[in-house]
Amino acid sequence: MEKKEELCIRKTTEKNELEDSVVSKVAEVISAVKNANHVDQVISSLHSIAALLFPLDPNLLSGSIDESYREQLFTVKVPSPKEREDWCHVFYQGPAFSTLASFLLLDVASNWLACFPFLAQKYVYDVFFAHGFVTEVLQILVPFLQQNRSDDLDVNVVISNSERLLVLCLLENNGVLQIAREFGGLSTSKGFTDERIKPNISRMAQIVVSIPDKARMNSPTSLSSHLFFRQIIVQVLSLEEDREVILLESTDTLDGMDKNGALLFIGEMFSRICRRGSADLLSSELVPRALRLINTCLSSSNSSITEEVLESKPETMFWLRMMESIRDPYTTERISEQILHKLASQQANDVQAYWVLWLFFHRVFRLQASVRSMFVDKFLLWKVFPVCCLKWILQFSVCECPPSTSLPRQNRPGLLKTVQRLLATWSKKEFVQTAPIEQQAYITAALGLSLETMSKEELDGMKEATHLILQGVSGRLESPNHLVRKMASSIALAFSMIIDPKNPLYLDDSCNGETIDWTFGFTDLKKGTLTASNSRKNGAEETDISTISGSERENDSLPNKENGISLKGQKKLLDFNVLDPDEIVDPASLNLESDVNDEDDGDDSGSENSYSSSDSSLQPYDLSDDDSDLKRKLSQLSDVVAALRKSDDADGVERALDVVEKLIRASPDELKHAAKDLTRTLVQVRCCDIALEGEEESTEDKRQRALIALAVTCPFESLDTLHNLLYSPNVDISQRIMILDVMTEAAQELAESKTMKPKHKTSSLVSVVSDTRPWFLPSSTGTPGAGSWKEISGTGTFLNWSNSYERELPSKPYQVKKGKTRRWSMRSPSSEQNLMECSHNKFPMYAAAFMLPAMEGYDKKRHGVDLLGRDFIVLGKLIYMLGVCMKSAAMHPEASVLAPSLLDMLRSREVCRHQEAYVRKAVLFAAACVLVALHPAYVSSALLEGNVEISNGLEWIRTWALDVADSDTDKECYTMAMTCLQLHAEMALQTSRALESARSSFRASPTLRSDASKMTVKIPYLNGS
Repeated sequence: MEKKEELCIRKTTEKNELEDSVVSKVAEVISAVKNANHVDQVISSLHSIAALLFPLDPNLLSGSIDESYREQLFTVKVPSPKEREDWCHVFYQGPAFSTLASFLLLDVASNWLACFPFLAQKYVYDVFFAHGFVTEVLQILVPFLQQNRSDDLDVNVVISNSERLLVLCLLENNGVLQIAREFGGLSTSKGFTDERIKPNISRMAQIVVSIPDKARMNSPTSLSSHLFFRQIIVQVLSLEEDREVILLESTDTLDGMDKNGALLFIGEMFSRICRRGSADLLSSELVPRALRLINTCLSSSNSSITEEVLESKPETMFWLRMMESIRDPYTTERISEQILHKLASQQANDVQAYWVLWLFFHRVFRLQASVRSMFVDKFLLWKVFPVCCLKWILQFSVCECPPSTSLPRQNRPGLLKTVQRLLATWSKKEFVQTAPIEQQAYITAALGLSLETMSKEELDGMKEATHLILQGVSGRLESPNHLVRKMASSIALAFSMIIDPKNPLYLDDSCNGETIDWTFGFTDLKKGTLTASNSRKNGAEETDISTISGSERENDSLPNKENGISLKGQKKLLDFNVLDPDEIVDPASLNLESDVNDEDDGDDSGSENSYSSSDSSLQPYDLSDDDSDLKRKLSQLSDVVAALRKSDDADGVERALDVVEKLIRASPDELKHAAKDLTRTLVQVRCCDIALEGEEESTEDKRQRALIALAVTCPFESLDTLHNLLYSPNVDISQRIMILDVMTEAAQELAESKTMKPKHKTSSLVSVVSDTRPWFLPSSTGTPGAGSWKEISGTGTFLNWSNSYERELPSKPYQVKKGKTRRWSMRSPSSEQNLMECSHNKFPMYAAAFMLPAMEGYDKKRHGVDLLGRDFIVLGKLIYMLGVCMKSAAMHPEASVLAPSLLDMLRSREVCRHQEAYVRKAVLFAAACVLVALHPAYVSSALLEGNVEISNGLEWIRTWALDVADSDTDKECYTMAMTCLQLHAEMALQTSRALESARSSFRASPTLRSDASKMTVKIPYLNGS
């Protein structure tokens, strides 16, 4: 016992003596450097201590210093390897290194380092940092990246030198790998405890990953976060080949991980790298290496792998243990997500992806409940992945078996529990209303893929599974979104395949065959998230306000339809030519189609005897069984109304629909009297009962064209009937939607109506005193209608003493040749040439008739009418129609009068906070139309007059759009809200300019010149000028 105590005392004494020697040597070197007058003295002093710590050859430095100092290099006493090792441990683990390193980084770097030769810098300066203990070196170097300014030191030199040494130690010399090995060696030494090493590992990982944050903007590119993290990840993953460092005994608990310092350091490094947003870098290095390993195993096992085979291979040991080293749940989740996305971008097949996931996660999935919850709950119900990743998640976490293998009996309860959770979420109405469309498609795909693996007995054994499926399908079939309806059709098809595989239920034309497309058009894998690609068949309900520009405010006329708020994907129902008011129309001929064209070689003389008849025309005509002649031609509106009311005569209704639009466009005298009755009759026609199978859409189109024509030609009469029918309990939801579509199209047609106006010759306000033509041109007087004079080219002679000119003369009456073109009109050709086509907005005078009755009673619940609840599609259509009406009256006084009433409707909580995104999008559209329609001058005048109604409405648009952009889950609502904010900002800018202009006009009223009474003003177009 006494001998042991004496031995310990002697070792302690020797250690203290060695520490004193090291410290005294460091003090001696620092003093010599401070007193040095030449750089060679500094090199010699540093070499005297470097030779005690590292095996240096003095011949390497002999050519770098003067001959007078070379002898000092060779006179340094070289210690034995054992003594050198003791010196190193005492130097780096005591105060000596920190003292010398600070002196080297500050004084030597700023005063002498620039004078060092390359070899001297390498062997007597860099060697203290490059070949020392990396953990000690980093704790000294990293703080110098943020050195404070000092008058005695060149701070830029100090920081740049520290950055250079960090690149040398960590990147060029693989310093991070050395740290991992150092911690791995400590874990195998005697006296190792978890509590002692874990704080050191955490502190060291924090120091390493903080280097890019502390580096300057102009630091080396290798210290940028992207490149720096990639290089240290590569270093850490090289431990895959160093199996002695990470080798552990097989255990079913996580306690063994705490006994390996290298794996603990790897876990800390990966956690902090992911916390800094570089999980994608980590996955880009992990996945290719794991794929190569799996492919090697597949090729050596004839494309068949088992769990036992993988666990027995030594090269898989690192990957099997790596994820266990990560204790941060956030890091595990981020790495898992990025690995899935990386596998999808690498286009891995199902077998490769399954075994890669198994290699990384099978141990932590079995041992940690948080990882199981992440895969089974969060990745299926909360996250959104590509469909291929979804298949891999289900295969790994739910089925827990490789692809193309039968599901084990012991794993089927887990599948049924997963289906039950998916159904509970998928069937809720609130989920359809609030969840983003991408998440709805993702959970639908998860449910559908799970149902495809189930049997009828398992489905019958699940509690309320059938009820939940039918509830979710019926709720989605009522959605206005085609993609949501397609989800319901796909689940219904998968459900029917379980119940009766021989009789599948097809609710959608796109669902054909036994294979169901669960992608729903979400196919973009490059960005790692789902984005819809042509997945929505937009109808009239899909609105787009992204093309509204502030320049529309500068024009008093309504902007073009393509440049304003438009209807996506809506079929243009109106395509007719401008009507000639002088044209004589025979109503009986409106239902006749011109099937035979005139022959090209016809002669005008053929029309002169058009009433002549041959003998054959006097022969008797057989009327028996000639149904085509028995059909009476419909030429009166009263006959059309009578034919439309005969629902049992499908052919008669069809013929009436064929001619009704043309009769209405002809504007006969009886139209105003028959408009109300005709409108009601057209609305009540059942096109599905009279049309042939497959032609319902064409018949519906004719009916809708006729109603639009009525609303355009007789707005007041037809609108009165349409508004009464809109809230009538005697019409169904499809008829209400049609009424609103008709009113929308009619408003747009009235706003874009075109008329023919005579051209006005603009005369100059200043009369021309002299002729401005060149003197050498002939006079323009002569035959009316003659062209301008043109110079004729010469005869080819070099000298031409005179110029020749010519012009085109109009043909004389007897020179006009007969042709086949005839014009039957009371206008002369010359008067037709003076006509021009111009646009005139006719809608503002009818705006109140369109909007005000429709806004009355929308919030009242009647028999068969519930716009705020069940009939939300009608409410969305109504709001959209009101927005189109407001836009059609843009920049007119009517828009300023109607805007407050519309804003009051939109501001009601039941409308703007509606649960359905369809209604919220319509409200955003209408709000944008209000911003476009109001003239900034009106807004400024309202503010000056103290009219708070319009200012409060505009302020509500701004605050509500901000709230939608911040909290709404629907992406289209977010986009439209941002557009509303942009339009509001433009409106505010234009209004502020108008206010400034109004205030300046109040300060200085205009004054007339003193001689204004003697001035005359010429007004164009007055008195024929």
